[in-house]
Amino acid sequence: MRTRTSGWRSRYDQWFTAPQTVVVQPTTWCNLDCRYCYLPFRKLRHQMSSEVAAALATSVAQLADSGSPPIGIVWHGGEPLAVGLEKFTALLAPFEDLRRAGRVHHYVQTNATLITDTWCDLLAAYDIRVGVSIDGPAAVNTDRVDLRGKPAFDRILRGIRHLHRHGIPFSVISVVGTASITRPEELLEFLASLGCHSAGFNIEEAEGVNTDRQQPTLEQAEEFWRRTLVWSRSHGSRLKVRELERLAEYLYLIRTGQRAEWNERCLDPIPTVSTTGDVVLLSPELADTTDPAYDDFLAGNVLHQSLAEILDGAYRLRYVREFLTGLENCRAGCAFFDFCRGAQAANRYFENGSLTTTETNYCRVSRQALVMALSALATTEKGQAA
Repeated sequence: MRTRTSGWRSRYDQWFTAPQTVVVQPTTWCNLDCRYCYLPFRKLRHQMSSEVAAALATSVAQLADSGSPPIGIVWHGGEPLAVGLEKFTALLAPFEDLRRAGRVHHYVQTNATLITDTWCDLLAAYDIRVGVSIDGPAAVNTDRVDLRGKPAFDRILRGIRHLHRHGIPFSVISVVGTASITRPEELLEFLASLGCHSAGFNIEEAEGVNTDRQQPTLEQAEEFWRRTLVWSRSHGSRLKVRELERLAEYLYLIRTGQRAEWNERCLDPIPTVSTTGDVVLLSPELADTTDPAYDDFLAGNVLHQSLAEILDGAYRLRYVREFLTGLENCRAGCAFFDFCRGAQAANRYFENGSLTTTETNYCRVSRQALVMALSALATTEKGQAA
């Protein structure tokens, strides 16, 4: 007879795959103080020790199958480069055998203000894929400021110029707030001019310590995505948009009779490892969140358990079980679920206070609005053709 515990285990296995990404926090500190930042400890100078990095690398080695695609080691923050060149090199060292064997690939998400020629030499030497955080031209990048409140725009561009000089490709992530959501063409043209190979748009969310700012509305988001779709159809070769690429892939698979491939894709548990080795699952935004009801979302610590052991027991965690229930509720009741595949865990928690809930504002502005924009655009063009 199947036990209650085995039932949770099978439900977890139904939804989740082995991790394809491990998010790593080399430092909590950031040299910027972006006004919408969700990180609670960004002004504290905690750094990951070499001991934690070595334990993590040992754990990743157990997960990284030599016959599978490499696991992405995503150095996040804080600002990852704020640890300094020597420290960052030391943190990379335990992973080097795995990298050379093609079992891991490094990524870094950076505000680019600290990038120099020397940093570029390191990024190239370790084949680190770079993501730059910039919100658009200076007029809409005003929330990215340093600790004295000074604009960071010129310093970000200086870092990007270093990347160009060294031939290092990069992607961009832009936070889209109320200042930029009404100006998609200007934003897209600017990002295309930077020479990045792709861009992702994070419509501003209420999460972490960012709870009191005005968020873009569903109507604004739908118009933003509609105009982005129009721009991309004419200029898509200049800039790939992450969200449009995902929607295009979904539609292609459905249209070509490959729905099974889409349906079989499971969620990544996204283990996020803090400077101390603590591990949080499901959403990096839950890291450093204090909530005794969920044991602060901690799943384990790589100094005491391997990632494999932590993941093997993930289904026992209260917040993971609640998230599984929320996913099942989404699947049962949401018309957008086939594409969306369920609201993010952090958004359920920060917006609704419970991971068992379904729709969030993130769903509405980043998933539903995109689908509705495409539908409205297609309907309009069909009417014009008739």
